[in-house]
Amino acid sequence: QLQLVESGGGLVQAGGSLRLSCAASGRSFANSVMGWFRQAPRKEREFVAGISWGGRFTNYPEFVKGRFTITRDNDKNTAYLQMNSLKPEDTGVYYCSAASRISNWNNPTEYNYWGQGTQVTVSS
Repeated sequence: QLQLVESGGGLVQAGGSLRLSCAASGRSFANSVMGWFRQAPRKEREFVAGISWGGRFTNYPEFVKGRFTITRDNDKNTAYLQMNSLKPEDTGVYYCSAASRISNWNNPTEYNYWGQGTQVTVSS
């Protein structure tokens, strides 16, 4: 079992940066693939970043490549999402997620555990 708690969201101007954290409790964090998703009002939840259990492999959709960076610290049971050059369209609730294995990073149904989400608002 894993419990995930996100933090670090807030209000930022376009072009600014935020760093989200996902603190995990439970024994299986180091063996879990971690993902970040976001959901804007009236839109489906979408994948924004993923990282393998050891941190060697990462995955991003094109619309965040070069702006977002996912990392993890298995000693601290924490995953991070550094977001730079933020745009108003990045606004949404950001969720941390975990899975024991992944075949499709983009598919939220493959992730077994979810945090409660943290709001990110980017003003123009």
